[in-house]
Amino acid sequence: MSQLPISSANSPLELTGHQLRQELSLVLDQLVPYLDGLPDDDAWAPHDSPRANITPRESRLGSPCSLVDLLDDLFQRRIHPSFSPTSGGYLAYVPGGGIPHAAIADLIAGIINKYVTVWSVAPGLANIEADIISWFNDLVGFPTGSGGYLTTGGSMANWSAIVTARRMRLGDDFSNAIIYASDQSHHSIIKASVLAGFPEVNVRLIPCDDTHRIDLQVLKSQIALDRKSGLTPFLVTGHAGTTNTGAVDPLEDLAVIAQQEQLWFHIDAAYGGFFCLTDRGRDVLRGLHRADSITLDPHKGLFLPYGTGCLLVREQAALRQAHQVDAAYLPPFQEDAAHVDFCEISPELSRDFRALRIWLPLKLFGWDMFTQYLDQKIDLCTQAFDAVKSLEHIEIMSPPQLSTFAFRIAPPDFPSKTSLNSLNQYFLARINAQRKIFLSGTTIDGHFLIRICVLCFRTHEKHIEQCIAAIENNISASIENYKSID
Repeated sequence: MSQLPISSANSPLELTGHQLRQELSLVLDQLVPYLDGLPDDDAWAPHDSPRANITPRESRLGSPCSLVDLLDDLFQRRIHPSFSPTSGGYLAYVPGGGIPHAAIADLIAGIINKYVTVWSVAPGLANIEADIISWFNDLVGFPTGSGGYLTTGGSMANWSAIVTARRMRLGDDFSNAIIYASDQSHHSIIKASVLAGFPEVNVRLIPCDDTHRIDLQVLKSQIALDRKSGLTPFLVTGHAGTTNTGAVDPLEDLAVIAQQEQLWFHIDAAYGGFFCLTDRGRDVLRGLHRADSITLDPHKGLFLPYGTGCLLVREQAALRQAHQVDAAYLPPFQEDAAHVDFCEISPELSRDFRALRIWLPLKLFGWDMFTQYLDQKIDLCTQAFDAVKSLEHIEIMSPPQLSTFAFRIAPPDFPSKTSLNSLNQYFLARINAQRKIFLSGTTIDGHFLIRICVLCFRTHEKHIEQCIAAIENNISASIENYKSID
């Protein structure tokens, strides 16, 4: 039993507006210098750096602390060391976003704390998510009657897409159903398939051609072989920008195969989907509109904070059929198609109001601002590609289709694949050693490659120039030093 009577007058949980302003001022005292320091901050710092001063794990919750002390711990000993995808020099993996306006939206959403998955509970706010989904569907070219919902990211969207397709196309026994994807697919496709109940052996990873796009002839042959073996070809996944090289599968051709073979056609466009805002992106992404379902990641192409994904489906009725489960304690669902009960078309009942972090920036800036930024990322990637491919001993392994390309250092006297891979790992470490630029590597067909992915909204020409200089300045030294230590 509580020792003290709690009332609104003495409750530390029930902040007044004045108290909130005071506490937020302490937060801003930390965030303002953090933001102002980002242009000169490192793009990454290793966890084993001598300068690291990481707060250790706590075995139990101790006594309450002041907000000032907690913020000091957070900003001085927990945020760093880390990778910094908010840095302009972060050209690794697929950079996330983090535009501050989205954080403002999250502050509002967290404080008002409205329940948004049942339309009648907060109709004005539920309409915000419905509008966003409508805007996204228009963007990809989906017809009237399409739908979708916001997820925490592409992995959850891929899973929900496969579950929806399974519920729509298969019965309770789907042990013979086969899923097809390229061997360059994001690992979440396999994970989503397994979590959706399919045996992992039922996921066919189709080899790619020399452009790292799915080989259509191999795909068709595998489908025919599976049918002949008594299996049920069920779903094919195309990619609008793979993680390894940014490759975009031949989406129009995949759509034709899917239609002929009566397969559900899912497109993982988590990385590349929003490039359809640009003229060049729309050209590369031809066929996107022919999918049955599409995964998008606004926390990539719209520069929003992590935890902002999206699933779009050509027929919203498919989502309802796959996810609807009634309960006596829920209020009546809406029959009007304009009033969306998101709990009826998605796995979640209680969740955060994540739509506001998309709606507020889009309403503030419109599509044109994001289009300009994405066009700039294509330009910057092209600039980097043109410069890197002209350097001595550089071999381009995958030219850019959107804003990613892969390369390696390949001097003529390194015939061994193992030695060449080790050399490139050493080369990458030297490039990243200065920490102002951060690139990542990957392995395709046993070859270690170095990737450049331009997507951070803070990446500008100066960062590309730094990247090019870091690559050029380390070629000769990497070859000579590696020879001496090999």
